[in-house]
Amino acid sequence: MSTLRVAVVQAAPVLFDLQASLDKVARLSADAAATGAQLVLFPEAFLPAYPRGLGFGSVVGSRTKQGREDWLLYFQQSLSIPGSATQQLSAIAQTHQIYLIIGVTEIAQSGGSLYCTLLYIGPDGTLLHKHRKLKPTAAERIIWAEGRGDDLQVLPTPIGRVGGLICWENYMPLLRMTLYQQDIQIYLAPTADQRESWQATIRHIACEGRCFVLSCNQFVTKSMYPERFQAELSTQTDPLCRGGSAIISPLGDYIHAPLWDTEGILSADLDLDEVIRARLDFDPAGHYHREDVFDFHYRFREPG
Repeated sequence: MSTLRVAVVQAAPVLFDLQASLDKVARLSADAAATGAQLVLFPEAFLPAYPRGLGFGSVVGSRTKQGREDWLLYFQQSLSIPGSATQQLSAIAQTHQIYLIIGVTEIAQSGGSLYCTLLYIGPDGTLLHKHRKLKPTAAERIIWAEGRGDDLQVLPTPIGRVGGLICWENYMPLLRMTLYQQDIQIYLAPTADQRESWQATIRHIACEGRCFVLSCNQFVTKSMYPERFQAELSTQTDPLCRGGSAIISPLGDYIHAPLWDTEGILSADLDLDEVIRARLDFDPAGHYHREDVFDFHYRFREPG
C-alpha cells in the first residue's frame, strides 16, 4: 500500500474513570473512522489519565496517606493486559477496521507496579504489540516503572512499517536510531509535552528519520479532574495541557499544523513513496550512517 489515511485524536479521557473513558474512545474512534482513517492514534496515557499536576503525596523522604489513596484510585482505573478493557479496545478496532494505537497505564502482572504503555491493535482486533516507556521522566518515576527495552520493534503491516516512542523517549538518540535501523515509515510520538519546543523535536525527527511523524497530545483543563484533586491543582495554570498534536512529512514540513486549546481530530493522507523520495539525500540507517566509523546494535531481536 502506497497511500493511506491516518487520524490523530487530540482529546482528554474522562479522567480517572476507565469505563467512561473507554466509551469516549469508542465515540472518537468512530468519528476518526468516518473520515476514512485506517490508523488512529490516541495520546500518551489516555487511559485512565496522564495525571498532570498531581504529586501523589510524595516528596523526597516521605509520602502521605492521602497520596496513597490517590495512587489506589489511579491503580484501580488502570488496565490489565489482557483484560476486559483491552477486549473492549480490540472490539473498537475490529468494528471500525482500524489500526488503533493508544497510550494506557498498564498494571504489571506482579500487581504492584504500573507502566506507561503504548498498545497496537490491528483491524481484526488482535493485540499486535505493546511498548512500555523505557524511561519515565522526573516525577513520572513515582507512578511508572521502567520498561525493559525488549519491545522497540517496528511493525511491518499492510499499511506500512509502523512504530514509535512515548514522549521524552524521543529525546534518546539511540532509541530513535533503533527505529531508523528498522526502516520505519510511520513514526508515532504520543506525548504529554505541550511546549513549543516539542514542535521542533517532532519536525527534527521527521527530517532525521525521513519518515512521517504523528504526534498526539491531550487537551485538558482543571475542571476535567475529579473534585478530590481540585485543591491540589489550584495553583496550576489553565488549561493544564494545550495540546499541539500535529502530522509531519518526511522532510519536516507540517502536513497538519499543531492544534491548540481544543479537542479535535486531525486527519491526513500519507503517500509512503514520499519516504523514499526524502531519502535521496539522507538515510540515517543507510548511505548517511557510515558503518565503517560507527557501531550501534539493538540487543533484542527484531520481528523480521
